[in-house]
Formats: sequence, structure tokens, C-alpha cells
Amino acid sequence: MKVSIIETGYFKLDGGAMFGVVPQKLWKKLMPADENNMCTWAMRCLLVETGSRKILIDTGLGDKQDAKFRSHFEPHGTDSLLASLTQKGLMPEDITDVFVTHFHFDHVGGAVLRDDKERLLPTFPNATYWTNQLHYDWAYTPNPRERASFLKENFVPLKEQGKLKFIDVEEGVEFLPGFNIGFAYGHTEAMMLPHIQVNGKTLVYCADLIPSYAHIGLPYVMGYDVRPLHTMKEKAILLEKAVTDKYILFFEHDPSTICATVKRNEKGRIVLDQRLSFEEAIG
Repeated sequence: MKVSIIETGYFKLDGGAMFGVVPQKLWKKLMPADENNMCTWAMRCLLVETGSRKILIDTGLGDKQDAKFRSHFEPHGTDSLLASLTQKGLMPEDITDVFVTHFHFDHVGGAVLRDDKERLLPTFPNATYWTNQLHYDWAYTPNPRERASFLKENFVPLKEQGKLKFIDVEEGVEFLPGFNIGFAYGHTEAMMLPHIQVNGKTLVYCADLIPSYAHIGLPYVMGYDVRPLHTMKEKAILLEKAVTDKYILFFEHDPSTICATVKRNEKGRIVLDQRLSFEEAIG
């Protein structure tokens, strides 16, 4: 199994929203903010190649939203989803599967494009797109807290055009050999977390359960989460396993730290052990 990073660019979100009840004077030591209290975040996807399958995990923000929407989040950087795939020698037609952790716009926005006739079409025409029924139903009829994050143009066309399939919601379910799935319910309903076996190691794609190394501490929970106390429990379980089973944590949103390991310190708390480049992590 071969895994590669697919960078799709950066965007900005309010630091207070990203760190919830943690005081600014604490989180700013970990993640700098601009004069408007906005922090820069990556939208880092993953390409998994195994056999004849080329599986893209998440798709970033995309570029079909209007200027007003983009002004709120300030997407920037030289990377884009399709350009990063081109650098790997791949065309959109080459992708066989798109695995979407959840349907918030910064994870699924690139899954659908708007063509010159204003049609909403799958970005990857030959791919099967994967979600689960619980999450699809949750996103299709959103609660007021998440309504602005679930944009139907990002995922409903996939179902209407027969491109979307559902994964059974069962902890540890095998998507394919060496690729298992965990489910999390604190950030949103039934978010899917890939656990991928690479060179004898377990790489966990943390999505929005632990979006950056700065969120390893249990109280560091996003204000966006619908069940923050549940997020803390889910983080505690994952981090415990990360210590005992030596997981490599892959951060989708951290602007500089791609992967890390964790350890238990002298006080018994689980903390950052090592920041790792992707090559160090999977080598």
C-alpha cells in the first residue's frame, strides 16, 4: 500500500472557534493568529494506492464557491487539489474512490465542480464516493449549529448521479485490507477516521477529531463540535491507543506539523512526543 500527501491549500478560521473554551493566551502559544484573530489552517488530503485502486481521502475546499463565501475563509496558497494530483502523475479520471470523512465544506468542497454550463458534476468522474447513511442524513437535514458548514451542492449531486455509496457504521469496519475505519460523534455525526497500515505502522487520519498537534490536549476542543464532551472522550480513547499501539497521527489541518506521535508524561498526561515529516512517519 502506497500513501501520499495531497495538499489543497490553506484557509483561515477564527482561533477562538478552533480552540473553544481554551483561553487565547494559551492557544496562541501553539498556533499564531493574525490581527483579526484568524489562524491559518491546512487542508491536507491523502492518496492511498493499493492494487488497481487510487483512493483520495477528503478533497479540500474546492473553488466553486462565490467571492463572498471565500472572503470569510480567505483560501490561499499555491497548492490545489487537481494540481497536487497532477504532480503525482494522475488525472481526475484516474481516481477510483473518494473517501469523505465528513461533509463539512472544507473536507468535501472539492468533490463536486461547477462546469462552464453551471452544472454540478463529480470532480472525479470514474470514482465511487464513500460516506455513511447516518452522516448523509445528518448533513442533508442540518442542525442550526452546522447549517453553514453543510452545503448541499458539495454532496447531494453525488447521490443524485449515483456516485455515492454508504459504508456500514461499525467500529473498526474494514474498508479494504489494511484500511479500517473508526467513527466519531463529537465533532459531527458519524465522522469517519481512516486507520491505514503502512510499512508495519498504523497511520490514523485524524480529520477533525484532532485537527492539529495543538489539539492533542483534551480540553483543546473546537467550538464547532456538536458534542464537545463526547469529543474529549473520543480523543482520550484514540490517544490511549496511540500510546500503547504507537500510532502515527496524521493532521489534516495543521499548517506545519503533518504527523506526530504521543507519549505519557511524568504527570500521566498524554502529550506530544515527536513531530514527524511524512517521510519519517511512514518510512
